[in-house]
Amino acid sequence: MKLLELKELSKNYLTKKKVICALDNINFDINENEFIVLVGPSGCGKSTILSIIGELENKSGGEIKYNKKDIKIGYMFQEDALFPWLTVLDNCMLGLKIQNKVTDENKGYVKSLLKKYGLSSFEKSYPKELSGGMRQRVALIRTLALKPDILLLDEPFSALDYQTRITVSDDVFKIIKEEKKTALMVTHDISEATSLASKIIVLSNRPSVVKNIYEINMDGTNLPSENRKNPKFGYYYNLIWKDLDHYES
Repeated sequence: MKLLELKELSKNYLTKKKVICALDNINFDINENEFIVLVGPSGCGKSTILSIIGELENKSGGEIKYNKKDIKIGYMFQEDALFPWLTVLDNCMLGLKIQNKVTDENKGYVKSLLKKYGLSSFEKSYPKELSGGMRQRVALIRTLALKPDILLLDEPFSALDYQTRITVSDDVFKIIKEEKKTALMVTHDISEATSLASKIIVLSNRPSVVKNIYEINMDGTNLPSENRKNPKFGYYYNLIWKDLDHYES
């Protein structure tokens, strides 16, 4: 099922001297339970697409078609953005409080997620007491608390060291799959994209267009760390690298 369709999406920025076209005629679909990753040169507009879908920024043209009534969009930023003065549980409940949706049922759902993903014993802890990986899990649970149909992930592992990134990408991937969520993620890391995605969309330099869309099939739903060892990993990596190399030269 198509949850969302981008049709001829464009974005222009007006400066004092000229109009800068950031996105030009962007077209792709987001289907239920897909894990889509956007890759492309720095500054090509990857995060802008997320911002437009998440209604944090206006589009200049084109259409975003939602194929589910009252579709909910969840946004996970580069930094975990946890409030240091709030406990883990209170951080996870924050979105529900803002939307005035704190009920016994919703609180129970949050607590069940914390238990399921190894954080129940940290409910009363503060962010400074957690590892980087644990903080990212808390940030994801906070997003899941609102029961979104689509998760938007803007370079969620960029602040982590290499080893932690691999571990946390496994954690996040596992949670998204177990909770049967649809995800659209931005990254500049081709290895990360190839190991996580069911579909990779390659964008060109600005003004950005869709260069290629690759369906990624690693013969199963392995964790990203396992996919990195898959014989097909290098094949997909090289395809995407050539696309990016062409546009960055």
